[in-house]
Amino acid sequence: MDLDWMKIGQAALLIMFIVVLWPAARWWSKNSPKAEQGDWTAALLPLLGVILFVALLVMMVRS
Repeated sequence: MDLDWMKIGQAALLIMFIVVLWPAARWWSKNSPKAEQGDWTAALLPLLGVILFVALLVMMVRS
């Protein structure tokens, strides 16, 4: 029975966070800088590096 109140409290907190953060998220999406040439490359290179590093770590653990 106690866990039911915990779940209700967590749901209420989640709804409160969404209500509080929604205006800021809407403002960020309207006033965000537009993507320019090369932005996707600059974002994908570090992601690719992380993926390769994790793959290397997995290969090291397997052998």
